[in-house]
Amino acid sequence: MNADSLDGRLLFAIPKKGRLFDKCLSILAGADIKFRRHDRLDVCLVQNHPIALVFLPASDIPSFVGKGNVDLGITGHDVILESQMQKHVIEELRLGFGKCALQVQVPEAGPIKTVEDLAGKRVVTSFEVLAGEYFGKVDERQQLTGEAATKIEYVGGSVEAACALGLADGIVDLVESGDTMRAAGLHAIATVLETEAVLIKSRIPKHESHTDLINLVTNRIKGVVAASKYAICQYNVPREKLSAAIAITPGRRAPTISPLEMGGWVGVSSMVEKKKVAQIMDELVATGAEDILVFNLDNCRV
Repeated sequence: MNADSLDGRLLFAIPKKGRLFDKCLSILAGADIKFRRHDRLDVCLVQNHPIALVFLPASDIPSFVGKGNVDLGITGHDVILESQMQKHVIEELRLGFGKCALQVQVPEAGPIKTVEDLAGKRVVTSFEVLAGEYFGKVDERQQLTGEAATKIEYVGGSVEAACALGLADGIVDLVESGDTMRAAGLHAIATVLETEAVLIKSRIPKHESHTDLINLVTNRIKGVVAASKYAICQYNVPREKLSAAIAITPGRRAPTISPLEMGGWVGVSSMVEKKKVAQIMDELVATGAEDILVFNLDNCRV
């Protein structure tokens, strides 16, 4: 595929592998962005929109969006800060997946219990910028300068092994489930930041002709993200208990209320957070609601 075949197309960067890849494919499917990616090709054309998907390492995507010709991208919030591209890109939308924490970790059985204990010692990480900024503030509080300051060393992988192999006194690394950290005998003593996947665009529009398409794709992805967070809860409740029921299911703006042929009852339909569904149903039952049904959403516009 040559550059001529991309002329006039919106360029959308997607992580080519790693923890965000599968979820990104699900987001694209939910937004009805249809494509077929051939083996070994990192660029493919979308079949139903003038869009080209560019599969890149997540760590490179902020630079391609902020300084290159790529219009949209999905990457991690942590990657934007680490690449120091926050002045060049806009975080258009938090996507609700890829959530993890960048944490300071040390051997659980060791003498270091706080970041102040670790200050002035050796820290290994693949997040040099963020770790450097964090420990720079710690060193400043501890009045450590020059040779006495914390030593930050970069490694590209297997960061969790650095303490056991004698390379570091502590590490700064991403923690999702914590299984890898515990297996290496480490525990967290501080959190540098919380992160998740984000949809980004350039602060300076590259192609004015793509504005409408960027808005279309963004709104579709917003709908997919909202559908993953919310469900529809429908139930019947006596009219005299409606106020108490609505307090439980206020909806995003307001619930839909319909009178029933059975006198004194109304039907209610409301969007509720999926993570609270069981609790909401219990509270509705206690209020006197009946025929409570919950439906998942495939997509929506909110």
